[in-house]
Amino acid sequence: MSSPDPAASRLAGAYRRLRGTRAARWAVDLAFVLAAVLLVGAWQTRGHLERGTAPSIVLPSLTGERVALDSLRGKQVLVAFWAPWCPVCKAASGNLSWVSRLAGARARVVTIAAAYEDLADVRAYVREQGVELPVLLADDGAVRAFRVDSFPTYYFLDAQGRVKRSAAGYTTTVGMLLRLLL
Repeated sequence: MSSPDPAASRLAGAYRRLRGTRAARWAVDLAFVLAAVLLVGAWQTRGHLERGTAPSIVLPSLTGERVALDSLRGKQVLVAFWAPWCPVCKAASGNLSWVSRLAGARARVVTIAAAYEDLADVRAYVREQGVELPVLLADDGAVRAFRVDSFPTYYFLDAQGRVKRSAAGYTTTVGMLLRLLL
């Protein structure tokens, strides 16, 4: 049987002493939470998502008109890809509405339904989630052009239509707003 590593024993002892005071416990716990938040943020903004000028796509809206993504230039834009069957999309749906309200005239928020089997699924999602934002209907070409492989996926475009940030997965209202406006 091998003896314990003296350096590891000293480190463990120092950690126990540090955790002994209330302020130190709070500091260590806060450091772990911040590290977890940073790791999740790094995963959400992983590099395989689209970069550069946003793909030029024209999609039908849920109301029937055709919308060119290029027509939204002039303001910052949050483009949110979602799927009606996605529980994370449902959890984040309200955040998109709040971002739209808080950003006001400074930015636009557009949602794009993807990976649905029937238009009725999209309409049901919109009704159940109380979606008040424009809903565009993605085809496979739009999903490929934006390299969307998980839902929800967000793209934050500058006023010239360039992708300045992207994220995948649940994102808070504050996280979306900061990525959009900064």
